[in-house]
Amino acid sequence: MRPTAKDLAEAAGVSLATVDRVLNDRPNVSKKAVRSVHEAIERIGFIRNPAAVSLARNKSYRFRFVLPKSGDLYLRELLRRVEELGLALKGDLTDIDYVQIPADDAHGVAKYLAGIGEEELDGVALMAPESPQVRDAVARLLERNIKVVQFLSGQEKLPAADFVGVDNFAAGATAGKLIGTFACRRPGKVMVVAETMQSLDSIQRRHGFDTIINERFPFLRSLPSIETHADERRANEIIGRVLENNKDIIAVYVLSSEARIPLSATAANVDLVNLAVVVHERTPFSEEALRDDRIDAVIAQDPGHAVRSAIRIMRARSDAREPLAEQERIRIEVLLKENL
Repeated sequence: MRPTAKDLAEAAGVSLATVDRVLNDRPNVSKKAVRSVHEAIERIGFIRNPAAVSLARNKSYRFRFVLPKSGDLYLRELLRRVEELGLALKGDLTDIDYVQIPADDAHGVAKYLAGIGEEELDGVALMAPESPQVRDAVARLLERNIKVVQFLSGQEKLPAADFVGVDNFAAGATAGKLIGTFACRRPGKVMVVAETMQSLDSIQRRHGFDTIINERFPFLRSLPSIETHADERRANEIIGRVLENNKDIIAVYVLSSEARIPLSATAANVDLVNLAVVVHERTPFSEEALRDDRIDAVIAQDPGHAVRSAIRIMRARSDAREPLAEQERIRIEVLLKENL
């Protein structure tokens, strides 16, 4: 049977009222009593009832998703899921909204985060490229007791903020294994396309991809990453130039979450059916391209799971609870034409 607040009070040697004040961060409690209650929590395995916590707070949780302004189909799907859950959780004392900002402007992102006060929000789920400015701004949010979830793309050396997303090194390694297998020992080059290589998820995917290609498929040579910055005109120009100068390209790996723009630019120059093509994230475009053989495989993470996980983690941290690691782990899914 799960320990109750009364059990906790007895184990800590304090009154039930003191336990209530400690659990809900109320004033007029001695440091000794706080220490006794926290030690008893660990000793007896006390877990708070989330519904009771919400009632005790007597206010809503306030969470915000800070997402990039530029994006395409996958970003649209994320926004839809955030809106969907925001409506669903209104009756559960949880207010969820989102803003979109130019994520490639590190100083702009940092300035936005610096303007968030503890009285405004309880938690932020942030999707932004890695940079010292953003990392420092996130650290200052945590100092102001605003919970932060690094959403799908994280900041290096920032373990204090939770991360929601797949293991990106493993995702890149999976792409390497797939492309190496699809190449069928045919020697040639692999064109690698990203929106930006400032993004930690792109860096980790590239590292995982290169590790597998270099170790297991020496007949393939990966070209330097192309950065499109989600700009259609730029993508057409640089991808066209790379294909013109490398007639022996036999595979394409799109390591960012949006495949439509880079693959449309590629298809304007060569027939995708003749290439081994692996991309990330399930979107209407990638599904259709899988079905008609323009894409060979999609490495996906469930956007709904990611959004729900970010919200659960922010709620747990707001309640001084540990998130359930197994529940929040995002799996890598490999989609083929045959298993759509």
